[in-house]
Amino acid sequence: MRYVIGIDIGGTNIVVGTVAEDGSDVLGLVSQPTISEQGADAVLERIAKLARASMAAARGKEIAGVGIGSPGPLNTTTGVVLLTPNLGWTNFPLRDRLAHALDLPATLDNDANCAIFGEWWRGAARGVRHVVGLTIGTGIGGGIVLDGEVYRGASDIAGEIGHMTIELNGRRCKCGNDGCLEAYASGPAIAARAVEGIESGATTSLPQYVNGDLRKITAQLVYEAANDGDDYAYEVVKDTARFLGAGVANIINIFNPEVVVICGGVTLAGDRLFGPLRGEAKRRAFKPAVDVCRIVPGALTGTAGVYGAAAVFMRRTWGRV
Repeated sequence: MRYVIGIDIGGTNIVVGTVAEDGSDVLGLVSQPTISEQGADAVLERIAKLARASMAAARGKEIAGVGIGSPGPLNTTTGVVLLTPNLGWTNFPLRDRLAHALDLPATLDNDANCAIFGEWWRGAARGVRHVVGLTIGTGIGGGIVLDGEVYRGASDIAGEIGHMTIELNGRRCKCGNDGCLEAYASGPAIAARAVEGIESGATTSLPQYVNGDLRKITAQLVYEAANDGDDYAYEVVKDTARFLGAGVANIINIFNPEVVVICGGVTLAGDRLFGPLRGEAKRRAFKPAVDVCRIVPGALTGTAGVYGAAAVFMRRTWGRV
């Protein structure tokens, strides 16, 4: 049994694991904060260190290569990260630098592509032909799998779902555009919207969760407060669900998938998020398309990108998963 190192690089954390070629096992799962402000070289060194630790935990196994999932846009042919708004990288030759550091062949793909490919291979979308997914964290990524293949588009940009415009003159996004879905429903955007309401006089218990320091409010705390019965926090969650529901309706109308899978910390909100999200998507999407589509949370919590990055390596190197 061969194994492949799967590397999932996020704006907040890096997760690495060594995945069996049949997907039955993942060894040496390790994680550290990304700390992108230290620069690309420091992050690369951290990734290599985590990969070596994962390989050590899989001692005795045949390690065939490395699959890397990174925020984009990027060029999957040359292995170069072209731009990452949430990491600050530009024209960074990530694939070759990491392949050299680990002395292993490597592939590079978009981190969200990898996460959704992982969910298609071993998770919530297993067994279907067509799936589109969102990964919601520091930013919002997207992945499209059609007939079991990742769809990348003409220049590797397909699936940038977080940067669809949902409000023509809306909130400024880190990408430089106005009104992107990411500017409303990413983790930091959810926290920012909650804080803005508090500063405008909303009645809520949220400040008590952070001893009055509103800078410490996170999306996860908003979900927690909503689950604890805070009406204002629940309104923030419902607004988030409506933004996401509008985006999902667009996806359903364009791709007519069997499954839309939503991954990331936002799934912690549970039915308080997914109920109104499904309702908004149903209200906006064409009935024949939405009736055959399941909108589900990801099943591979914390590991979808690891599985998917390894699976991309297998598909490109061996022609199969």
